[in-house]
Order: sequence, then C-alpha cells, then structure tokens
Amino acid sequence: MAVQSKFALPPQHVSEKSLKQLISTLTDVYLKHRTNISRTVYLTLFVALINRIRNAIQEQKAASLHQAQVRQRPGTSSSQGEAMSRKRVELNREFFKNLLRLLKIVIPGWKSKELRLVITHSFFLVIRTLISLYVAELDGKLVSSLVRGKGREFLVGIIWWMMVAVPATFTNSMLSYHQCKLALQYRTRLTNHIHNKYLSEMTFYSLSALDDRIKNADQLITVDVSRFSNSLAELYSNLAKPMLDMIIYNYSLSRSVGGEGLFMMSLLVQVSANVMRALTPPFGKYVAEEARLEGEFSFQHSRLIDNSEEVALYHGHEAEKDTLDKGYFTLIKHVNRILRRRFYHALMEDFVIKYFWGALGLMLCSVPVFFKVPGQTLRGMGDRTESFITNRRMLLSSSDAFGRVMFSYKEITELAGYTSRVSTLLDVMDDIQAGHFEKKLVSSADIDDNAAILQGRGEVVESPDIEFVDVPIVSPNGDILVRKLNFTVQRGQHLLIVGPNGCGKSSLFRILGGLWPIYGGTVRKPPFTDIFYIPQRPYLSCGTLRQQVIYPDSLREMRDKGVTDADLLRILGTVEIGHIVDRVGGWDAEEEWRDVLSGGVQQRVAMARLFYHAPKYAILDECTSSVTLEIEKAMYDNAKALGITLMTVSHRRSLWKYHGHILQFDGQGGYIFTELDAERRLKLEDEKEELDLQLRGVPEIERRIAELTAA
Repeated sequence: MAVQSKFALPPQHVSEKSLKQLISTLTDVYLKHRTNISRTVYLTLFVALINRIRNAIQEQKAASLHQAQVRQRPGTSSSQGEAMSRKRVELNREFFKNLLRLLKIVIPGWKSKELRLVITHSFFLVIRTLISLYVAELDGKLVSSLVRGKGREFLVGIIWWMMVAVPATFTNSMLSYHQCKLALQYRTRLTNHIHNKYLSEMTFYSLSALDDRIKNADQLITVDVSRFSNSLAELYSNLAKPMLDMIIYNYSLSRSVGGEGLFMMSLLVQVSANVMRALTPPFGKYVAEEARLEGEFSFQHSRLIDNSEEVALYHGHEAEKDTLDKGYFTLIKHVNRILRRRFYHALMEDFVIKYFWGALGLMLCSVPVFFKVPGQTLRGMGDRTESFITNRRMLLSSSDAFGRVMFSYKEITELAGYTSRVSTLLDVMDDIQAGHFEKKLVSSADIDDNAAILQGRGEVVESPDIEFVDVPIVSPNGDILVRKLNFTVQRGQHLLIVGPNGCGKSSLFRILGGLWPIYGGTVRKPPFTDIFYIPQRPYLSCGTLRQQVIYPDSLREMRDKGVTDADLLRILGTVEIGHIVDRVGGWDAEEEWRDVLSGGVQQRVAMARLFYHAPKYAILDECTSSVTLEIEKAMYDNAKALGITLMTVSHRRSLWKYHGHILQFDGQGGYIFTELDAERRLKLEDEKEELDLQLRGVPEIERRIAELTAA
C-alpha cells in the first residue's frame, strides 16, 4: 500500500495531463485537415455574403416598385408638412439607391473626365499601399540590423528609406490633388444637372408656389450640393484606401502569423464593431436636421431683409427679434445635442479601436515567436525581432486602416444626410414636372367636389386666340375661386379684368403664363413667345441698361432681330425716359437698377420692354399705377399701334376707354363677361357714386326730421 501511494498521481495532475493530450490530439487533427477546414470556413462566409447581397437587392427592387406606383398618381395632394423634410436618414436601400442615382449624374459615362480622375486616383491609392508595405518590411530589416549590430546593413537601409520618400511624397500630393479635383468636378456636374431641371418648365416657380416640400431650394443647390460633392470625394479616399490596405496587409499577415490567428482576431474585431455600430447615434439624421435648421434660420434673415421697410413701419423689430432668437436657439440646441452624442461616441470608439484592438494585435504579432507557423522559420533573435517589427508595422497599418473604415461610418452617415437632401430636391422637381404637387390646402379642399377638381387635369391647346372653356380657377392653397370660367379673347379684342382682391385675377394670368396647372376644362392660347406679362412691380435683372429693355433676350439675340441702340432709344422716347441713357452713363452702364430708378421709371422701362418684344398679347397687371395719365395714354396708344392685344387688370377709370370687353369677378365665385361701353359705364359709375353720397346723408336727414317732428 505504501508503494502504491508513493507512485500514485494526484487527480489534478491527471486531469491536466488529459487536457494536454486532448489539445494535442485536436491540434494534430486540425493540422491534418487544415486546408479543408479553412476552405469550408471561407466558403461559408462567402455564401453568407452572397445571400445578404441578394436580400438587399430584392428589398431595393420592392421599394423602387412601390415608389414608382406612388409617383404615377398625378394631381395636387395635401402635404404632410414638416414630416416630409424630417424623414429618417439611414444607411438602407433608399440611401444606396439615391447615391447610385447621384453617381450616375456626377460620373455620366465611361469616357467622362470624372471616371478618368477616379481611375487615376485609384492607381495612386494602390501605389501608396504598396509603398507602405515595402516600408513595413524595410522597418523590420532596420531594427533587425540594430539588434544584430550590422552597421553596414543599417546604413544601406537608411539610404533606401530616403529613396522611398521621393515617390511616397509625390503620391501623397497627387492623392490630395485628385481628391479636390474630384470634388470640384462632382459639384460642377451636379449643379449643371440641377440647373437644367430647376430652370426648365417653370420648375423654379412651381417649387416655391405650388409645392411645400422644399422651402430652401437656394441652400440645397448651393450649400448642400457643395457639401455632398466634398463628402463623396473625401469618402472615396477615406474608404477605398483603408479597404485596400486591409486586404493587402491582412494577406501578408496571414502568411506570417497564420490564417487562424488572423481569423480569430478578425472575428473578435467584427463582434466589437457590431456592438459599436449598434450604439452609434444616427448622425446622418442629425446632420440633415442641422442643415434644415440652418436653412430656416438663414431664410428668416432673408425674409427680414426683403420686408425690412414694412417691419420698420410697423415697429416690429422686437417681434422679429423674438422670431430670429427662437430660430437660432432651436439650431444651437440641436447642435449641442449632436456634440454631446459625439462626445460619448468618441469615448467608446477610442477605447475599442486604440486599446482593445491594440491588445489583440500584440497577441497576434507574438504568434510566430511562441508557436510554430507553417512556412515560417525563425532561427535567431534577429529573425524574431525582424518578424515581430514587420508584423507589428503591418498590423498597425491594418488596424489604422480598419479604424479609418470605422470612423468613416460617421462620414457615410453625413453623406447619407446630404444625399437625402439633394435626392429629395431632384425627386420633388421630377414630381413637379410630372404634374404632382404636395401643398398645404385649406379646409374646403377636403370637400368631395373640391377634392375631385384638385385631382383633375385640364387640356392646353395652342391657338391664335385665347379661350377658356369650363376652366376652374384655384388659389395656391386649394380654394376654388371660380368653378367654371368661360370667355374668349380674339386678336384686337382688348379685355379689362376687374374684381376684388382674391377673386382669381392673378390665378387667371398664371394659368395663361403656364405657371399653374389646369385643373379641368380646356385652355386655348398662343405659345409663350406671343404672350408678355408686365406686373405692377416690374422685374429688373442684373446687367446693363440695355439688358433691362431687351430682357430676356441677350445682346446677340437683339442683333439677330436687327434692332440697334438707336431703335431702343426711340422706344424709350415713346415713354419719355430717353434721358436716362446719358444720365446713367450709356447703354453699357451696370447698376442696381431697382435702387437707381424710381417706381414710375421702372414701370416705363417695363412698357419699353413690351414695345421691344411687340408680342401678340400683353397682360398688364396694374402696370401704370405710378405714371401720369399722359404717359399712360402714350403707353396704351403705342401698344395698340403695334397690334398688341391688351388684357389689363386695373381699377383706374382712365383705362376703361382702351378696352372693348370686360371680365368682372364678384369675389363670390361668380363673374360677368360682356362688352364694355366705357362712356356709358363712366356715366353709370358717376351716377352710382352720387346716389351713394345721397344715401350716406339719409340718416342725418331722418334724424333732423325726427327732431323737427318732436319740436
């Protein structure tokens, strides 16, 4: 018994020995079937990736089909207000669909300059990665030379180090140049595309007057397009190079430390990355909201500038200050919220990326030192040092690349915000050009009859005359002003339009000008070139005095028509403002004409513009309110002499004699279209005013009679 107890092994020692034997057996089995196991793992990962891509494509096709069905519904619908501008911004199929759409715009084809820049940029990215890989190997050799005391090898390594610096610095400079050049080209392509859509088919007008989804188109076209272009160019550099670095460095590391260790480390990194992604706030949504608040704050200031005179007369500066302060504090509150979220997110990112992943990297680099890796033979301290330094350098570069990929997630979410805003602008412009509008409507628009009218569309037929057949007149907010308007204006048949405010006069002209949709009936009218519109406050463009008269023609178009400066001077003489040519310094003088010219002179310039173009029809909307009766007579007489058929909106009696027909709205949905006898109507109006004056005195007469009766 004593002998048996002397040679007996403790149970703990037996279990440890059995565990070691089990590990050794499993290791032998793994090494024997290592190739098959690795292939199975990689094949499984590849199949999972393909399945995920297939599901994403199917979801995107379903979303595209649904959106296409929605867009096929024409008409004006009640807008959802701010909910449209606050839609959720995520890295989903909608983002990739919008991004692909914008990419087709900024890179239009295989032979485009942008694609050549991308290819050249990619070439330098590959060169930069290969140079970094060589520098990692050279770094290991330098440290190995120091450890072994080989001074000659160390000096040769230093010389090679300095020689590599030349192509490395050139490559870095080219990468920076190509990134800036790409951003500029992207912005140019996208801006040209948006301008072509924005300034065609009256989209710029419909976007602000008939649709509520876009409130700051100017900011979207200028600021957001620029930010999108810069973000896209930066993202390609900040994403393509790290991904290329990860592929090349990981391949080199797998040959040095074994694919198993690299796979385990990648698995741990992926798990931690998924945790970080789940905890990452929606920065794309925050950026989009910040841009929207910035736009609203800017719009409030622009609105104050545009209406500064009215605000000053009302002494409304305190109320405007409250509005501006509220807009600014709302913006700052949102920015502070973003800063707090970014602070906590940065703490998490720094800990995981710099320290947790760094510890995993050191363990991975030590694998060839403590374990035998197939294909690796380390015979001394110098070889182990060189292997460790090279592996550590490649691992640091790979970790840095992976860290940049992770940090780029925030950049991608910001890009998603800009992509959402720019794509929304393009979508809304497409909807408008397709006849689909979304606007906040009045409560009466919910009535079945009114809703049916707003969902309908009429017909426009080109004709030498103007005729409205059963055309509803609708206000911008969806109120039905006139259900069925019928009238005809032939060449030489001058029409006077009168009625109270808000009765449909301006809506009628906007339909004639092609600015508003036709909700029913038939409109027969000449082409746009035969109709000219002059508002009460004429538009004066940026440019020379000559351009104010010939607008929207250019100087070349004026010359092609055979018109000279002498002809323009004669036209100005018709409205008695020929002297302003010398006063401002000639036809080529450039000024802020709205500030230089008085209101009356501006109206005369607008009439001179009408005489220059000499259209078949002219719509005159209170355009003589600031001129004298003598000038007004000269304007109308000259317009008739040029064969221009006049359609005038005015309450001035002096204009009645220039028209043969009248269209009078009563403001209650009714109207009268009849011939106008100016002299008879003037007599009736005088008699009416006289009777009104007498009726005002009736209460005083009755009071006096009562006093006399009581006495």
